[in-house]
Amino acid sequence: MTDPVHASMTWLTAAGPISLESPLVMGILNITPDSFSDGGRITGPESALRQAQAMVESGAGILDVGGESTRPGAPLVTAQEEIERILPVVERLTAELDIPISIDTRKAAVAREALANGAVVVNDVSGLSFDPAMGRVVAEFGAGLVLMHMRGTPADMTERTRYSDLLVEVMEELGDALVRARDAGIEPRAVVVDPGIGFAKTPQQSFRLLRDLERLQELGHPVLVGPSRKSFLGALLGVSSHERVTGTAVTCALAWERGARIFRVHDVQETVQALQVAQAVVEGRVEFGGRAEGSMSTRARDPGEDAGVESASRDQATRVREDGRAMREDG
Repeated sequence: MTDPVHASMTWLTAAGPISLESPLVMGILNITPDSFSDGGRITGPESALRQAQAMVESGAGILDVGGESTRPGAPLVTAQEEIERILPVVERLTAELDIPISIDTRKAAVAREALANGAVVVNDVSGLSFDPAMGRVVAEFGAGLVLMHMRGTPADMTERTRYSDLLVEVMEELGDALVRARDAGIEPRAVVVDPGIGFAKTPQQSFRLLRDLERLQELGHPVLVGPSRKSFLGALLGVSSHERVTGTAVTCALAWERGARIFRVHDVQETVQALQVAQAVVEGRVEFGGRAEGSMSTRARDPGEDAGVESASRDQATRVREDGRAMREDG
């Protein structure tokens, strides 16, 4: 495991740094026929663009495009088939939208094509364990990286849920992934960790990880959570995947309180609103029409400050460009 350091409040990507001072909502765009919740909904670049535009309007600060289902039992998709699914979508989104694009893939060849055509982050559910070339590709492009915890593969992960000490083992295995990233030459500030809710975890284990989420900050990297519509919520609530929107939003709000900074979800608007409330409660300052109200006083917001709770997620793409220019000037 890497030595604990203070987690950065910025995330370096190929387009520059993204601020994590406020919650960053990552909208899910699955270009797959068999994803557990939304498989087949997006059939090509046009439908992907419409969905992406709606997510941006709702407050998404980054979009995550995937061409291979990682639901339990999902079969492996070839790199060529995955590229054929995602590349037209990545090209269209980067041409039409001013927002960072992440590519959700385990395969270096897929990541390379996406990064070469405008994606700026790689979301690897295998934590760099599936494809030995992935780390080199991420380092070559200076991309951001999400390292998720999973045992096995989506095809067999439900058989790999035995832990002697869940939290300790998840942190140790994420630590191993961080070593792989370091050895590949990836900038530490580009790396985000994800405990892999639902991946090689029973529903009970997923809830325990969320309860103890603060401990993951000891790894020294920002934390992403992806609870969206997952079966651990269905096991508790007894509802179908499309009825887990409220459960997802509540989970994200509680995860923010426990230190998570990035939230990968299908339902952006509901999650953004829940996180706005959570941030207002945790930080004790709320913005109403440009006025900031704290526990002791009310004052007009200084123009030089962050836009605040109401506009933070919506303004992420703008801050990426501005922060990127500032970093180049400072360098």
